[in-house]
Amino acid sequence: MKDYPVKRNQNFVNFFDDFFKPMFYDDQHDMRTDIKETETGYTLEIEMPGFKKDQISVSLEDGYLTVGGSKSAKGEEKYLHKEIKESFSRSYYVGTEIAENSVKAKYEDGILTLSVPKAQPKQIASHSIPIE
Repeated sequence: MKDYPVKRNQNFVNFFDDFFKPMFYDDQHDMRTDIKETETGYTLEIEMPGFKKDQISVSLEDGYLTVGGSKSAKGEEKYLHKEIKESFSRSYYVGTEIAENSVKAKYEDGILTLSVPKAQPKQIASHSIPIE
C-alpha cells in the first residue's frame, strides 16, 4: 500500500478525503456543474473561473453538448521561464432532437450558463383511412 504523507497544517479530514481521490486527480479541472430543470428546458451552470469568453467553446454534435476551455500563458518578466497550458472539456447528453441554434450561452463572473430547451414530443399527424 502506498504511503501518503500528511502536509503540514492539514487536518485529518482533508487527508482522508485526499486519500480516496484518483492518483492524478486535479480539482482545478473539475468543471463543477449545477443542472436545474425549468418548465421549458434545463439550465446548466458550469464553474470556469479564470477563463475569458474567447477561451471557452461550446458545441452540439450527435446529441452531446460539449463544453471546453483552453488557455495558455507565457512568463512574465520576473520569471526566467514560465509557461502554462490548460485544456479540458466535458460533455453532457441532451438528446438528438435539440437544435444547435436553440441552445443559449452566457459567461459572467466565472460561471458559464447554458439554457437548453426540452425536446418537443413529435406530433403524430392523424390520417383518415378510407374503408373500401
